[in-house]
Amino acid sequence: MTYRIRFTKLAAKDVQKLSPKLQQKLKEILRNRIAIDPYGGKPLTGELKGFYSMRLSHQDRIVYSIHDDELIVVLMRARTHYGD
Repeated sequence: MTYRIRFTKLAAKDVQKLSPKLQQKLKEILRNRIAIDPYGGKPLTGELKGFYSMRLSHQDRIVYSIHDDELIVVLMRARTHYGD
């Protein structure tokens, strides 16, 4: 059972700002990890409770939500939350 991946507008902008190398790494993580086992990410707490996070690079994170009823993962962010 594979989940489909959807991007918010903000996540799509984040992806465009990533280097080509990180874009490729993101694609591989989405296809080979998140689409197959979205619960493999770290569950977030506080304001982001209900979302999951997975490391993209030392500084960048993938933040997403899981919709089991539709088998969809919605990518919320794909960059750092430490500022630019």
